[in-house]
Amino acid sequence: MKLPRSRGTAPWAIASFIAIPLFFCALMCSTLAQEKPYLIQWKGCKNGLCTTWHDPTSATEARIWLWALLPPLLLSLVGWICMRIPYGWYVSCVAAIVIAIGVCHRLTSWTVHHTLRFPNGVDLIPGTNLASNQYDPGEWEKMARETALSFQHWTIALAIISIVAMLALEVRRRYFSRRPLLEDLAAVGPGIEGVHGADLTGASVPIE
Repeated sequence: MKLPRSRGTAPWAIASFIAIPLFFCALMCSTLAQEKPYLIQWKGCKNGLCTTWHDPTSATEARIWLWALLPPLLLSLVGWICMRIPYGWYVSCVAAIVIAIGVCHRLTSWTVHHTLRFPNGVDLIPGTNLASNQYDPGEWEKMARETALSFQHWTIALAIISIVAMLALEVRRRYFSRRPLLEDLAAVGPGIEGVHGADLTGASVPIE
C-alpha cells in the first residue's frame, strides 16, 4: 500500500519549528511531575527514622528527558503526516495547540507534589542554613510552573500566528493577486490581424 503523494514539506517545517518551545514546556512539566530526590533512611532518630535527601539519580534524570522529548516528537510526526493531506498546514498548527494544552493539563498537581517531595527546597538545604540556602520549599516550583505556562503560551501563539499568516496569504493570492497574462489577453478579445506592406515583387513571369 503506497502512501499518498506529498503536497510539500511546509506542514512538517512549521510543526518542527513550533516543537521548539513545546519541548521546553514539556521539560518543565516532566521535571515537576517526575523529579524526586534520592532518599537515604535509617533507624536511630527520635522520630524513628533518620532521612537525608540527595540529588536525583541518573535514571530519574534520563526519564525526565525522555518524557520531555515525546510531545515535540509527536508534533513532528503529525507534521510529517500532514504533508500528505489537504490543509496540512492548519492541521499541524491545531495539533500543536492541542498538544500544548495536554502537556500542562495537570501542572498544578505536579507543582504541589514536587514541593512535597523536596521539603527543604530543590537545593536540598534547610532554610535554617542562611549561608547556603538558595530556595525555600515551593519557591523553585513556582518559577518552574510560570516558565512552563510561558512556553505553552508561546507555542499556542506561534500556532495561531502561523494559521493567520497562511490565511492572509491565501486570501491575497485568491482575491488580490494580478491575473495571469493569458487571462488578460483573453479579456481583450480576438486577436488583431497583422498589417503587411504591399507586395513589391510583382507577379511571376513564366519563362519559356
